[in-house]
Amino acid sequence: MSTASLYQARYGSADVAVPSAGSPIIDHLLAHRSVRAYLPDPVSDDTLAAIIAAAQSAASSSNLHAWSVVAVRDPARKARLAELAGDQEHIRQAPLLLVWLADLARLEAVAQKLGETPAALDYLEMFEVGVIDAALAAQNAVTAAESLGLGTVYIGAMRNRPEDVAAELQLPSKVVAMFGLCVGTPDPQQPASVKPRPLQSVVLHQETYSLPAQQAGLEYYDSAMSAFYTSQGMKVRGTWSNHSTKRVRDAGSLSGRDRLVEALNTLGFALK
Repeated sequence: MSTASLYQARYGSADVAVPSAGSPIIDHLLAHRSVRAYLPDPVSDDTLAAIIAAAQSAASSSNLHAWSVVAVRDPARKARLAELAGDQEHIRQAPLLLVWLADLARLEAVAQKLGETPAALDYLEMFEVGVIDAALAAQNAVTAAESLGLGTVYIGAMRNRPEDVAAELQLPSKVVAMFGLCVGTPDPQQPASVKPRPLQSVVLHQETYSLPAQQAGLEYYDSAMSAFYTSQGMKVRGTWSNHSTKRVRDAGSLSGRDRLVEALNTLGFALK
């Protein structure tokens, strides 16, 4: 695809301006799509090693490396994790599931080995460090996997039942699964499409933040996403605004994640 067509697909508009600045890496990122149908071809250990090296090349807050990842290939374990994460079939189908963890257990063990009490690990800041580090690492992994011809999709529903996921993966105290990532060769018979993003006027602010400045872009995005829902045969009624409002309406819309603080406390995170 040309750079212009990549921008048009990304923003769902034939009229989007194409910056003069560009690179093959930017084109690669613009082509990202979520893949939910995979061939059974395995992801080799060699490929996984390259993907994880890319993940470890992401920035890490204070060089603490407060994340880990569990690679799951066993069909039975993937099936159990799929059930815990909203019964999503692509978790079962993908040859590799990577479960990304906020991991403070390693830092606790290092401090205790040196005879120190790691009291700071009980504060929200340190949990956020683990979450951010895991997210940065995972996004590098996605970019690496796609550069090798693989497809991916994130699984936020890994947080639906955190204690059960922790038990399945034998996670120690102060380690929690934040999200999963399916990885595999995309099924060419079920190609994934690029999902439009809001125009930059919605997310890019100059000097200070403005809600009113986003309105026109949000109205356009509602139109673009309605067209996308229709083109993909998705059972989504109304606009992006309608869909998003349903997702934030009440605790029931969080699919069990409304009790996440309770679950984190149970898993060893004090969150002061």
